[in-house]
Amino acid sequence: MEQPMRSGEGPPSTRGFTLIELLVVLAVLGVLIAIIAPKYVDRVDDAREAVLRQNLVGLRDAIDAYYRDHGRYPETLDDLVAAKYIRKLPTDPITERNDTWKVVPPDGASASTKSVFDVRSGAPGEARDGSQYSQW
Repeated sequence: MEQPMRSGEGPPSTRGFTLIELLVVLAVLGVLIAIIAPKYVDRVDDAREAVLRQNLVGLRDAIDAYYRDHGRYPETLDDLVAAKYIRKLPTDPITERNDTWKVVPPDGASASTKSVFDVRSGAPGEARDGSQYSQW
């Protein structure tokens, strides 16, 4: 009388997973990824916006410190680096570049006067709260 084969025994062609089992595993993984991926993307966007806000606060503090020490605003953002108010010009996390900052001159300054009163992000688009990055 023949004994039934146990799992893992037998010719190599009969061992392994069936196509149905593999498809079920792939379907479960697909559902899990579909649930987790949007949350991950949202967190990355939140982190970029938080870094942008911190970079703007740091730049504005450096501009204010430069004004207190010199009695005038810096002509460019690079003046802040040269005077060692900041180590280097921060990268805008939305555009991933450090040359997209938009310089705002002081109120009432003539067009020929170059000075940095404020700085804003040069990133296009809207933040998650609906505000424009360029208005931060």
